[in-house]
Amino acid sequence: MKEKEEVNNMSPLTWAYVGDAVYELYIRNNLVNTTNLKPHKLHIESIKYVKAKSQAEILEKLDSFLTEEEKEIVRRGRNTKNHHLPKNADVNDYMYSTAFEALIGYLYLTKENERLKEILEKCIEKM
Repeated sequence: MKEKEEVNNMSPLTWAYVGDAVYELYIRNNLVNTTNLKPHKLHIESIKYVKAKSQAEILEKLDSFLTEEEKEIVRRGRNTKNHHLPKNADVNDYMYSTAFEALIGYLYLTKENERLKEILEKCIEKM
């Protein structure tokens, strides 16, 4: 893991890259531990949480729960130039899902594990 200053100097797209993996693993673990679904059904259920539209909606619902620092991380993630055009998502949803993933990745990379856990638990509540 890197120091907070190093993480702050990374591209928000790097935070989002890590956040995507952290969030998807959290969702998969949660589904495995709370359901008895077979792998295909687990995949179908997990998509409900990890698709861009869902992440954008979760981020909107989390807004009042976030600190000012976290809102700044979200803003940086949302405003980062990404030259990738989404195939299956609205561009606006994609920007906000990138912002959401950036927040998750940032908290993970800066080892803010308690706060990360709080936010991830809220994500499940918000769906």
